[in-house]
Amino acid sequence: MSVALMSQWITDYRQQPHSLSGAYRQLMTSISRQDNAWIYIASEQQISEQINALLQAINDGEKTPADFPLFGVPFAVKDNIDVAGMPTSAACPVFTYHPADDATVISRLRAAGAIVVGKTNLDQFATGLVGTRSPYGAVVNSFNPDYVSGGSSSGSASVVARGLVCFSLGTDTAGSGRVPAGFNNIVGLKPTKGWLSNAGVVPACRLNDCVSIFAHSAADAAVVANVAGGYDPLDPYSRPNPHTAPARFSPRLRFAIPDRLTFFDDKLSEEAFQQALERLMAMGAELVAVDFSDFTNLADQLYNGAWVAERTVAVKEILEKHPDAMDPTVRGIVASGLSYSACDAWQAEYTRAELARRINQQLSGFDALVVPTSPTIHTLAEMRDEPVRYNSRFGTYTNFTNLADLSALALPGDFRADGLPAGITLIAPAWHDAALSHFGAAWQAQLDLPVGATSQKLPAVQASTPASGFVRVAVVGAHLRGMPLNHQLISRNAVFIEETQTAENYRLYALANTQPPKPGLVRSTKGQPIAVELWDIPLARFGEFVAEIPAPLGIGTLTLQDGRSVKGFICEPCATEGATDITPWGGWKAWLARQPGA
Repeated sequence: MSVALMSQWITDYRQQPHSLSGAYRQLMTSISRQDNAWIYIASEQQISEQINALLQAINDGEKTPADFPLFGVPFAVKDNIDVAGMPTSAACPVFTYHPADDATVISRLRAAGAIVVGKTNLDQFATGLVGTRSPYGAVVNSFNPDYVSGGSSSGSASVVARGLVCFSLGTDTAGSGRVPAGFNNIVGLKPTKGWLSNAGVVPACRLNDCVSIFAHSAADAAVVANVAGGYDPLDPYSRPNPHTAPARFSPRLRFAIPDRLTFFDDKLSEEAFQQALERLMAMGAELVAVDFSDFTNLADQLYNGAWVAERTVAVKEILEKHPDAMDPTVRGIVASGLSYSACDAWQAEYTRAELARRINQQLSGFDALVVPTSPTIHTLAEMRDEPVRYNSRFGTYTNFTNLADLSALALPGDFRADGLPAGITLIAPAWHDAALSHFGAAWQAQLDLPVGATSQKLPAVQASTPASGFVRVAVVGAHLRGMPLNHQLISRNAVFIEETQTAENYRLYALANTQPPKPGLVRSTKGQPIAVELWDIPLARFGEFVAEIPAPLGIGTLTLQDGRSVKGFICEPCATEGATDITPWGGWKAWLARQPGA
């Protein structure tokens, strides 16, 4: 059984909430306990308890199905994230414990109506990018079982790629939420550090760990992140979103690419990435090669310097008391952290800060950096021969991301000639997650691939709605594109969304004695649709934008022709005295174009 795509699942079961139990009986029957992508599968009672909690709230009249943004959606959880009532092992049986409480991200997702169906396999203690370092067995690639799935979030990627769940949670310290996405033709969102809480997550490197999201689409990943994210006082590294970043990339896309691309002689991966770059250029993107040496040097710091000691701290007790319980490769990596001193650690931080600053300066002026998610892929047999060297190759374009405090989105790309997926990743500054997700949706629509290893196709892109943390504003006059006050939007990272019209009950006036010339929009029982532009402005910049608006203008709520309500420019009715009624022209630009000398 392959579950419906997330949007369809939500639509279907909001309409028929009491059919959820039957759907889950069928779903859980299709999940094999011999499938080593799973470490733990929820019992019938655990599924029923989650469903009954949703139905009880509806039956009691406390909520409707529409109040749950993820109503009834099945999801899986990497087994280093706590789910109350299910064991957490981090793929080390000796380490296993039974948490009494959900991790913060789990409690938020369950409150939104999502249902946990099980815990997934991983490279032990989230140490690896391969998916083979687990006592529960190597998770195989969902397209060719001779190849690795990628890790460390191997099981989470596999169950999404095969359509067993609508989305899953992983973790990403060095690329664990991106490499498996690239190897399995799905989306992997590596959010800004501190947006999704790590409370209730077994640490790998606490300063760099991120809870990540695997999904069939960038749009689905964004929905999940907006539900699961937010400041959490239980996580000392959680931080509030400043709501200052743009909702979308610039209209004229400008991407950085590494000046020296390495694929370790993998011609198939190189050809696939070149096809992806050609697609980006066909979408109108400008590609600019940048010096990649700082990125490479920072990536090397994660495993070839004192940062590895963070992993040692995280599992020191197991390393000291039960070393034989650890995967030999993982044990070797973790034990190497004991050779570094406090002085080494401080020097590593100084180096990180310097390189991160230079990287962020390099990326200013670009929408994002575009890289192969992984430069190559290897078979399970090859990985057994070279477990460390080949693992390191997978991290070529991922290891630096969290050290530099960047956000990232792994996307499906053109397939290799041998039929294996070869994804791309877009990397942007912190808090540009919404812009990444918006572009990701456009990229997937253009690529039009089946999702994961299923035959399902993504639905058509739906009408745009404001992303979380942004205010959608309708502008009607001097703030339109090309008009003299448009800079007040641009300078605040506002982005143009679309041209549309108001409902029919508005009139437009050219106000007298205003500089620069401005119109006034007034609600009226005898009006007509008026042309407007919609812009999304970051929430933190909205107040200062409004403060610049002079009387008699202000911001109110406008109704659009299609029934949507947005914030927009309105005018005090008294200001129409002495003003020119320009309603018949249908918009400010149309009226200006009819003036002498226009």
